[in-house]
Amino acid sequence: MGVYTNCHVLLELLFFASVLLLRSCSALDRFSSNYVFGDSLVDVGNNNYIATIAKSNYLQNGIDFPPGRNPTGRFCNGRTVVDIIGQELGWRDFTPAYLAPTTVGDVVLDGVNYASAASGILNGTGRNYVGRINNDAQLDYFAKTRQYIISRMGSSAASEHFGNALFSFTTGSNDFINNYLLSPTTAIFVTPETFVNQMIARYNIQLRRLYDMGARRVVVVNVGPIGCIPDQRDKNPLAGDSCVDLPNQLAILFNKKLKTLIMDLNSNLAQSKFLYGDVYSIVTDIIQNYQSYGFENFDSACCRLAGRHGGLAPCLQPSIVCPNRSKYVFWDPFHPTDATNFIIAKRLFEGGSNDIYPINIRQLMQAN
Repeated sequence: MGVYTNCHVLLELLFFASVLLLRSCSALDRFSSNYVFGDSLVDVGNNNYIATIAKSNYLQNGIDFPPGRNPTGRFCNGRTVVDIIGQELGWRDFTPAYLAPTTVGDVVLDGVNYASAASGILNGTGRNYVGRINNDAQLDYFAKTRQYIISRMGSSAASEHFGNALFSFTTGSNDFINNYLLSPTTAIFVTPETFVNQMIARYNIQLRRLYDMGARRVVVVNVGPIGCIPDQRDKNPLAGDSCVDLPNQLAILFNKKLKTLIMDLNSNLAQSKFLYGDVYSIVTDIIQNYQSYGFENFDSACCRLAGRHGGLAPCLQPSIVCPNRSKYVFWDPFHPTDATNFIIAKRLFEGGSNDIYPINIRQLMQAN
């Protein structure tokens, strides 16, 4: 019995040694794994498993996702930005939702998606949707994943594993849409500067906690032009055909401070490589030059139920879906189409410093 146990342990050690060797050999051209944090822009189904109004696991969502796998819990007709980046990186499978019953055991070695619709940087964000997994809770879940990986690999190997992994955070929009802008009285008592400073202070703690848990290569996506989404256009009809000023001003204020935070983290955290993904600029460019990108509609939801721009109701089963999704910038009141996500992903993956700073994801993959 003792001989069998020793042999079994030896075989297991040899197996993990071979896994680590393969990962080490490919470190220059591939990340070891993918860990995703954020909101509905990158949620791949976590909200399917919690008590929340913020769900998308019903038709028409996922209408263009691979056959037999829709709807999945993605707030899109197809793939999210992180799905597409994963395909660009050559990963065979999409990074699974943490709460999915199949995301157990060694599946987590290739990465996990912790993102949750309605979530935000501040824990009070999204309470209007009841359940959600905000940033702090997502990091708590990653801590559990981390402990499992340490128990399987050992501390040293796990440290190398996380050091070669890709981490990403896509969050902040809900802190404005489903927090600051939700109550008409909030702006009376809390200035935009004060609210944004609260967001940045909390985000600083969260990103440093992720670093302390081993993350070294982290893509941090800023807040997009939320004043241009169908939801805000329909809720602010006085803006006419223009984007709504206040939400965009809030996003710009936050993004400026976020970029400063990213530069500070890179300067003060050893071996860290935080990237600032400027999705605000990318999406603004798409909206302003939509025809050059092959779009025909830049201001309305493809999946629409109510509102001039289709922004007054989520994409539910009675909704009308546009026949050619690739011609629309927006899928529903809040989220881009697969076609838009593809452009965003490509520019984050290989764009210049105006798209992602200081280097792009391809360069990050090859950085020592």
